[in-house]
Amino acid sequence: MSLAGTILRSRAVAALTSPHGVDRYLEQINPMWAAREVRAQVLSVHRETGGEHPVATITLQPTSTWRGHRAGQYVQVGVDLPGSRRTTRCFTISSAASLPGETITLTVRAQGEARPGQSVSRWLVERAQPGDLVHLSQAEGDFVLEESPATPTNNHLLFVTGGSGITPAMSILRTLLRDGYDGRAGRRVTFLHYARSAEDQIFADELAEIAAADNDVDVVLRHGSVFSEFELRRLVPAYAATDTWACGPAPMLDLVREAYADSTRLRTELFNVASVVPSGAAEGDVAFSRSGQQAANTGATLLEQAEALGLRPTSGCRMGICFSCTATKSSGTVRNVLTGEESSRPDEEVRVCVSAPVGDCVVDL
Repeated sequence: MSLAGTILRSRAVAALTSPHGVDRYLEQINPMWAAREVRAQVLSVHRETGGEHPVATITLQPTSTWRGHRAGQYVQVGVDLPGSRRTTRCFTISSAASLPGETITLTVRAQGEARPGQSVSRWLVERAQPGDLVHLSQAEGDFVLEESPATPTNNHLLFVTGGSGITPAMSILRTLLRDGYDGRAGRRVTFLHYARSAEDQIFADELAEIAAADNDVDVVLRHGSVFSEFELRRLVPAYAATDTWACGPAPMLDLVREAYADSTRLRTELFNVASVVPSGAAEGDVAFSRSGQQAANTGATLLEQAEALGLRPTSGCRMGICFSCTATKSSGTVRNVLTGEESSRPDEEVRVCVSAPVGDCVVDL
């Protein structure tokens, strides 16, 4: 850490710049200067696929505060959308593992309404331009390869992906090839990917190059078909004893888990809520004490009920991952819609995006 960086991160500077913090002042001078926060500048946007939900790869140059990432991790991306407060979503980093300050890429499918700028993913794919600034978290997640260039293994590795679930596996594969993990080291990789059609295939040209190279990587692309244990067994007879990374739509992952029912070699990643535990009949009232708003409980999550009343709570992933929507529940019972677990503790911190009230509930929003 440089002397200037140490000074900027000191308590004395923090006190002098209170309540806004030193990063607010640095941002006014140069958006790419930061002491603690992580921001990134868009360098380029490359369209991967078209259609109603196009996919694009966005190349970002983070500030020097970026600590780097391990292949397979994700990052929270914050964008100041037109007419709204900053909105945050989680995206997997698709580039090979990075060091502090190095460029990274995100490969994003545009979701939500087909109007540019109405969601973070739409904004990134359809509106972002070189020079634009976004806000980042540090890299998170443990969907990673447990080895390094210094401690390689010659284990057979298997990746099973579907749709945009290809991105973390691609990050790992790119890292393996960049760091010299190939047939010469005894490594064997099978990369099995499912896409709706050839036109929807992400990284098509790069995958074709990898498949044609002498690198001991077996690339198998399936367009318009569904994952089956029979095909997996034909491709990799000992798949249940093979280190496997699977990422994709929830229905596909359910089939994969069934195929690996008695195996401990499977690792999965899912950034969409696969299923919501029903909350039963909605009763009581939900009160948002800070705003003074109150309404009959609809059974939806606290975040959805707050937004229905016109409130705009801070939120990020909307899947219970990033904790940016955490608020204090003063009283009442909430049910976690992912696990079904209920809690009635007073003055507890809850993630409003995955917490549904059971009866009367008071939340500090």
